Amino acid sequence: MARSDLSHRRVTAADIARSLGVSRATVGFVLNETAGQTISEQTKKRVLDEARRLGYRPHTAARALASGRSRIVLAVLPDWPLDFSLRRHLEEASLVLDEAGYSFITYTAHPTGQARPLWETLAPDVVLSVTGRFTSEQIASLRAAGIPAIVPNPDDLGAEEYPEEGPLLQMTHLESLGHRRVAFAESADSRIADLVATRRARAEGAAKVLQLAPPLTLSVSLDPGSAESALDEMLRRGITAVAAYNDDVAVALVGAALRRRLDVPQDLSVVGHDDAPVAAILEPQLSTVRVDTAGLGRYIAALALSAAEGAAAPSMPPETRAELVARASTGPAPKR
Repeated sequence: MARSDLSHRRVTAADIARSLGVSRATVGFVLNETAGQTISEQTKKRVLDEARRLGYRPHTAARALASGRSRIVLAVLPDWPLDFSLRRHLEEASLVLDEAGYSFITYTAHPTGQARPLWETLAPDVVLSVTGRFTSEQIASLRAAGIPAIVPNPDDLGAEEYPEEGPLLQMTHLESLGHRRVAFAESADSRIADLVATRRARAEGAAKVLQLAPPLTLSVSLDPGSAESALDEMLRRGITAVAAYNDDVAVALVGAALRRRLDVPQDLSVVGHDDAPVAAILEPQLSTVRVDTAGLGRYIAALALSAAEGAAAPSMPPETRAELVARASTGPAPKR
């Protein structure tokens, strides 16, 4: 059978069987890697070679229906900006899952909630939340859709979660340099208000443990005017150092300081979070908190695979712990 004869439609296992003069069952056993069949290696090779020659592609929907598995992992994202850290998580998770034979699909749950949840149409093997637990409404929808595995498991209240260590590392670093009056510069993006609040609370808790004054909290959007207003308020309050929600906010503050002819870090120390590429190319280079985002992505993928295969969930590996990277944007507190 010539391949051109099949150009108008999908090549099927029956086409391969006719072309080779073997049974449809034999072709099906080979293509599906069915165990327990006494098919010679020579026949297997002939079937696979002919499948490639004819351009055979497995029918994913039919295979899922027959096996009860789609080999799809659906990651539910919050309505957050897709920043450097989150992109690295997703890229690494996608790679690991692809190597294991799973398709990795992302779905953003918008607050309006007008679209039908993607898990109702894809029938994924696993639905996982990349950033936290599902809402009660989402859990009800997932269970109604018959999703086999949900990560994190709604019934496991003791499930391990990503530790938010960054603010403690930031505040400890600044305190070690002699800074006593510090600020926490948070993102003004309302979409990440919950995560911002978590980091703010951790920064406040760290300041208390370190016996520092409660940090001045300022909201910074990514425009020059906002950063300069925040900078003016910090200087008016005698702030000598600032821990930023992320590197974007930190860069905005460093830029505002340089435009005001201030010296970073002599007049103001700035420490970011995430160790985005911009941190190392900024002048002065930005002190920041480094998180192994690729390692976290692999951990997320491992959680999904364990749920898909019914295996024990992995423990969070040590390399996913955060570390402080000290660079030129932080220095000793000025003597006043």
